[in-house]
Amino acid sequence: MSDSDLRLEFKFADYGTPFDPAPDTLVLDVGMKAIPGVIDHHHPEAEAECATSLIAKYPGLVLDHIRPLSSPAERRLTVITHRLPDFDALAAIFLSLRLIETGRFDPAMTALAAYTKTVDSSTLPPDIDLAATPYAVLRALFAGARKSEEEINRDRLDEGLKFMRFLHARASEGMDIVENKRLFRGLDRYERAVRKVGEDHQYYLSDALRSPKFTLSLPRIDGSGRKTIDGLSVENPHCFLLKEWARRDSTHAPGGRGFSFVMAQYGTSRFILGVDPAAGVNLRGLGSILNEKERTRRAERGNPPGPPWYEGNCPFFGYRIVDAPRDDSRLDPAEVLEAVLTFGLGRRVSP
Repeated sequence: MSDSDLRLEFKFADYGTPFDPAPDTLVLDVGMKAIPGVIDHHHPEAEAECATSLIAKYPGLVLDHIRPLSSPAERRLTVITHRLPDFDALAAIFLSLRLIETGRFDPAMTALAAYTKTVDSSTLPPDIDLAATPYAVLRALFAGARKSEEEINRDRLDEGLKFMRFLHARASEGMDIVENKRLFRGLDRYERAVRKVGEDHQYYLSDALRSPKFTLSLPRIDGSGRKTIDGLSVENPHCFLLKEWARRDSTHAPGGRGFSFVMAQYGTSRFILGVDPAAGVNLRGLGSILNEKERTRRAERGNPPGPPWYEGNCPFFGYRIVDAPRDDSRLDPAEVLEAVLTFGLGRRVSP
């Protein structure tokens, strides 16, 4: 589908922004609801699906709100997603537009939705060749942008929708889109991205060597006590596939099994914390600790209360991720790491 087929307008909202359904408007991967016209999974009532797999499972979320277009040139559609759209947001947009155009899911769309669910849940197989997977290639295409956020949003949208059309076309030809370097062969832009993924591992090794390592004892998902795992905290990582390389890093992880917990700091006040789903543990309760510290720090500074830390409290994430407030944290990195170590009965290993 080209923009000439349908008058499209795209808007970008902050993470966690609630929306209600509106005529000729589709809200994807944001909105805090999973109803026709607003399709999001970042809320406690959602199913254990990403936005894209929700659309595949329930096409009526799109079609019951916006029917297939008999005369597209006469119709306008506003699509709203979150700022800095990721693989799930872009796949959800692409599949929604195609669904509106055709009124049905074809096998290639189903394959793309299934792959997106694997990507968004961070469950790519640990032995997969990252340079051969579309997720890492798209991350490489996005990495290193030095523009305003508005420009980055538009560039990601344009690049991402082209990439989703490409993946859909390859899947329609019967090609595997999970791990397949042949997908990108002969296409200079994508081949450069494949090489960039390989180079990214060297940046990771440099990041790992300079960063604190520790052990944590975290709650098991099944409630049967705690499990000891290895953790890594990286300040302003140079690599863009930090958690993927860290989970595979048996060399630097104290227990030799890779880092199941990764804390990334961006700038001075943005933190993303997460555990590998394969580890069978979660961070339930850590967000509450950080929110209490955040409220105290803001009060000490005379700042009004702000948005909370996101605790991953939806079935899809199952408390496996914790993300700083939308307006950034007032805590310093040492305080966040100390909260992690206290919550996880942690012990520093180095440095």
